[in-house]
Amino acid sequence: MIGATPTATPGAIGGKQAVDQTAQTIIFCYHGLVDKVRYPGTQITPAAFEGQMKELKDRGITVIGMQDLLAWKRGEKSIPPRCAVITFDDGLKSQYEVAWPIMKKYGYTFTMFIYTEGVRGGLFGGGEAITWEQLADMRDNGIDIEAHSATHQDLREGHPITLVEPGAKRTRKKLTGPEYETWVQNELVGSKQLLEQRLGIKVNCFAVPYGFYNEHVKEIARNAGYEAMFTVYGQPITFTSPLDSLGRYAIDASKPKVFTDAAKLISTSSGGAAAVAEVGAANLSTQPADGETVRTALPLIKANIGSLGQIDPGSIQMRVSGLGVVPASYDPKTGTVAYQVTQKLRDKSCTVILSAKSEGKKVEAHWTFGIDEAAAGAAPSPAATPSPKKK
Repeated sequence: MIGATPTATPGAIGGKQAVDQTAQTIIFCYHGLVDKVRYPGTQITPAAFEGQMKELKDRGITVIGMQDLLAWKRGEKSIPPRCAVITFDDGLKSQYEVAWPIMKKYGYTFTMFIYTEGVRGGLFGGGEAITWEQLADMRDNGIDIEAHSATHQDLREGHPITLVEPGAKRTRKKLTGPEYETWVQNELVGSKQLLEQRLGIKVNCFAVPYGFYNEHVKEIARNAGYEAMFTVYGQPITFTSPLDSLGRYAIDASKPKVFTDAAKLISTSSGGAAAVAEVGAANLSTQPADGETVRTALPLIKANIGSLGQIDPGSIQMRVSGLGVVPASYDPKTGTVAYQVTQKLRDKSCTVILSAKSEGKKVEAHWTFGIDEAAAGAAPSPAATPSPKKK
């Protein structure tokens, strides 16, 4: 279940060798493959995509299936020390017609995260949408199919969503209370049940639309039976990474370096290194706090790492989604790491990853906070329209 902590330990499990807890993997997230890119934030050309798949092979990075990754996290099987998982979001016909043949060429498997009303024939299943028949074909050939909600919208209570009323009339509305609970249950539970019933599969993964979630969404996902939940805030996945916020690298035409940097990162990591110890953000008195929404796109980011023991100051590193590694300052007297954001954060959600070495062991914490839409300077996105702009 979501949030479960891996328990495998060195030695034997059930008569078999324990899994390699020092392995790491990265998860890539793709959307549309098109010859002429109109939406560089979500699209990529087939040639660029194939080049990236070839680069993985050239770098010796093994592509594994999502279920293999989860089995490793459960301590049931090992994965290669340097590997990657490929995922596609939304359910676009280009993923079936263009991406799948390329993946077959390289012998790679992958996961499809589907929002059910975006399948052809659904409320938002337009001409670029995949069909149920195509999904069944992929299923029959071993492709992993998982959930991405029903209508691909912000799942947090009180945020504007698009509702489709009888007669196909669309309205924007903020749902709260029982009305919201009914809606969000269908987004997480109803979509899972529909995929399972239409395709005769077991769905155990959920990709959060836009990466927006909170503790209540996590609770619903956990109760629905999802084993893992995924965002679009890329980070290497370790044996102890929390299952309720596994970050993926979103790859598109606008930021070609994201793929290259991530591939370099995993291809230079080596097995046998000390396992990373995950530290809960709540123990670090972070600012902004995990799950908090701030009203500025230039926040001061702080954390107190004084409780982590003897810290090597030179090992401290802070990463901020959208910015990368930032020049954070460290005050050894107070144990505080701080960074004043100077470049306006554009996304409505920001993830911070803080790592350091304590007494020779690497420790890492990550947390996510929201940024008020007005502060981010972004207009509300048309979350439910079936355009290639989806994340």
